[in-house]
Amino acid sequence: MNHSPTAKTNPIGPGLKRRYFLRSAAGGASLLGMSMLDNQRIRARESIPQPDFPPRAKRVIWLFMHGGPSHVDLFDPKPALKKYAGSPLPDSFGNVMTRRRVAKNPLLGPIRPFRPRGESGIEISDFLPEISTIADDICVIRSLHGDSVNHPQSVYQMNTGSILMGHPSFGSWLAYGLGTENENMPAFVVLPDPRGGLKGGPAAWGNGFLPAVYQGTTMRAGKTPILNLNSPAGISDQRQRSTLDLLSQFNRRHFKQRDSDDDLAARMESYELAFRMQSAAPEAVDLSQESAATLSHYGIDHPTTRDFGQRCLLARRLIERGVRIVQVYSGDTNGWDAHQDVDQNHTEYCARTDKPVAALIKDLKRSGLLDDTLVIWCGEFGRMPMSEQGKGRDHNPWGYCGWLAGAGISGGRTYGATDDIGLRATEDTVHVNEFHATLLHLMGLNPLGLSYPHNGLDERLIGPSEVDVVEGLLS
Repeated sequence: MNHSPTAKTNPIGPGLKRRYFLRSAAGGASLLGMSMLDNQRIRARESIPQPDFPPRAKRVIWLFMHGGPSHVDLFDPKPALKKYAGSPLPDSFGNVMTRRRVAKNPLLGPIRPFRPRGESGIEISDFLPEISTIADDICVIRSLHGDSVNHPQSVYQMNTGSILMGHPSFGSWLAYGLGTENENMPAFVVLPDPRGGLKGGPAAWGNGFLPAVYQGTTMRAGKTPILNLNSPAGISDQRQRSTLDLLSQFNRRHFKQRDSDDDLAARMESYELAFRMQSAAPEAVDLSQESAATLSHYGIDHPTTRDFGQRCLLARRLIERGVRIVQVYSGDTNGWDAHQDVDQNHTEYCARTDKPVAALIKDLKRSGLLDDTLVIWCGEFGRMPMSEQGKGRDHNPWGYCGWLAGAGISGGRTYGATDDIGLRATEDTVHVNEFHATLLHLMGLNPLGLSYPHNGLDERLIGPSEVDVVEGLLS
């Protein structure tokens, strides 16, 4: 079966009189520009096998800690690492692939103490006092692993399933497979760190070889969620609608002559979506509708937590309004990349994110949204147990942590393990592709069936190999 969405429009005859054309355009056929996209969505959905299981989650909030948070300092306590701090890595661990030749450096013990948290007794570091209060709501995966020690490749892999640029992001696959629940809002919204600098760039939320309409839409908090979204002063909605209808007629003729160009299709849809968002988006991002208590709960009343708190609250408001997946990024160019000083770096970034993250989980739980919302917390990799520059740590993709909450996932537990010093995943290991397969399963999508034809192959998020869902995470 050809899964590729195909758009068909009625051509505008070359002999059409100018006067008749203008009269038709002004007639207000407001959804003409949408007909092509509607065909794409319908065909895309029809091409995807219907799952044999009901979805556990209807929507996703993905909290992405850019730069690589240190698992051995946050969620993966290692008494042996503390015991042997200052000693070289034992020969029994074999060769270690690193970027900066730190394998011969002394081991660096955990920076802050770990303590049992909640009724479950999960050990979490003192770096995260607020997330510690939701220990019974989260499932900590201690055995994630990937395939690259470099930031861009690992950012791509965690977001797209491949270390290579040009593959569709997880959010784009969800938009392709499930669409949005609100036609006035995008299916996939990204809330980047306003300080910018994501390593790998916007390709991390790009559509890759999927139709361009499925790429992530970047937004921000405040009265202007998207730059240049609002109409110019003095232009009424009716006048703008008429202009778009006329433009749609021209674009449809141009589209026909360009052999159904995907970029043009996306551009046409962007005009229509922007028009619909002019009323929906400002209301969605208007945090003044929230109570003072809610704003304080997210830390928006404090300069340290204000930015990330605003974006976590905005994520909640967006999923309430039918957005399928929201990604919230923490970390600028360097972010959590603690090469020089873990204590200094993680003190800063935990202070920025700890309270807002805990507030988001508690807020979703209070409203009942956590029952069918999947919340993901992770970075592109973890950190090495060996020291770097005395007080820092290098990249470690061979074993690290992330956590899940919501969607019926049992909290208050850990899954998998790394070795005694946190170097490699050793027990119930979860490769990034298996992680993605499990997330798709939770959304009611068959990870083996969700595919798209590209260069003669039926491409999938999880890659060409048979990848299993991690059943141990679903309980």
